[in-house]
Amino acid sequence: MSRAAIEELLHAGHSDKAIARQLHIRRLRVRAVRDQLGLPIHKPGPTPAGTPEDLFWRRAQPTSDGHLIWPGYDTGHGHSVEHRGRKHSIHRIAWGLAHDRAPVGHVTTGCGIHGCVHPRHVEDQQMRDQYDAIFGEVAS
Repeated sequence: MSRAAIEELLHAGHSDKAIARQLHIRRLRVRAVRDQLGLPIHKPGPTPAGTPEDLFWRRAQPTSDGHLIWPGYDTGHGHSVEHRGRKHSIHRIAWGLAHDRAPVGHVTTGCGIHGCVHPRHVEDQQMRDQYDAIFGEVAS
């Protein structure tokens, strides 16, 4: 197996054991490359998320019908993620992934599926006002 593949996986934060398993090589070979590069030993557990968006993608669960459901949404305590000591709203994270402007007001699920946080399925107050203006006139 090429050293470049080992180095790439080491720099991506994988453990020696995971790299050895993936590349079908001995852990001692991975450890030797780690030592030559001067990289610290991988700590057990999940690799820390670099951004709140990373946490979002790790936790959101896709459904077969195109939605992303947030685990724990029904408990009332699962509407945010904590990253580096700061809480971030999952709806605002989703908004930022799909829109080029800051949200106006409260960001909520707009598709009608409880717990959905798909970036294209969230809406802010400006979108809800536009919807009401268009469809409010039709209903009149």
